[in-house]
Amino acid sequence: MLACALVALWGGFALWFQIPAGVALRSGMIGIWVLAGVLAMRAGWTPSRHWRSVLLFAGMFGLMLGWWSTITPSQDRAWADDVAQPLRAAVHGQRLVVENVRDFTWRTESDYDIRWQRREYDLAQLQSADLILSYWMGPAIAHTLVSFGFADGRQLVFSLEIRKQRGESFSALGGFFRKFETVLVAADERDIVRVRSNVRGEDVYLYRIHGLSQPDLQELLRAYVSEGDALLRAPRFYNTLTSNCTTVAFELMRRIAPGLPLDYRLLLSGYLDRYAFDMGGLTPGTDFQRLRERGRITGRALQAGDSADFSRRIRQDIPGIPKGSTQ
Repeated sequence: MLACALVALWGGFALWFQIPAGVALRSGMIGIWVLAGVLAMRAGWTPSRHWRSVLLFAGMFGLMLGWWSTITPSQDRAWADDVAQPLRAAVHGQRLVVENVRDFTWRTESDYDIRWQRREYDLAQLQSADLILSYWMGPAIAHTLVSFGFADGRQLVFSLEIRKQRGESFSALGGFFRKFETVLVAADERDIVRVRSNVRGEDVYLYRIHGLSQPDLQELLRAYVSEGDALLRAPRFYNTLTSNCTTVAFELMRRIAPGLPLDYRLLLSGYLDRYAFDMGGLTPGTDFQRLRERGRITGRALQAGDSADFSRRIRQDIPGIPKGSTQ
């Protein structure tokens, strides 16, 4: 009975998020599916009378699994502007070339200037990595970004995001049912941080990642490039639980720190900063409360606006970052 109930629940949501039809038709199909599930569950009490309903539901489930297997990720859809260009990057010796760094100028979520740029970076000048958490749904859920800093003051941010189509909005529930593809975006901080803090009204925190040597930083950045290449070769669906902005960042970090343990805070990403602190990954010699207080950059981002020195200004007084520097 429990199995039938779970299958009925899963199938109902799958139909709701995947059937390309109006509300009335989708609701009707879900109603038929749920009715078949209820009749199958009744067989648990009176199997001699209702065994046919179990066979019917099993057959319907088989058909649904066949249909579900035909839903595959794609690179070719009418994508929203901010996720239209996935990460395309290549490393040539010590030179990193990124073909499409996002550098939008945002006024509102619907009013912005589109700008994708080709940029080159010298990996020998790579000096730092910062963890950025942007809280958009309460204290337990945050979007995770990693920002790499270079000696010339530039920052390159990587963010794994849902690849929305035009007119779509994010649904955490839909993320369990192949509703969205995944995209890895490379961006300028004045774009990807400021849109969250200054335009969407999210609360943003920044921490300097401690303990990474220059070779470690290069390996981590190359891991992001490799992840971008993998997504270009084989697109995949976003999954709210298993393949999201935090779990992917964790898996990439594990390439240079294989001993990192699994933890519930990888799912409750709003507490990822505490996990990083407990693992010795944040600035040493400073208690967590002070790191969090000084790491809250929302106010500084609002004051900095679209200024050219946005990255420097949001890092003022953050432990582990020299005064007046992004590095």
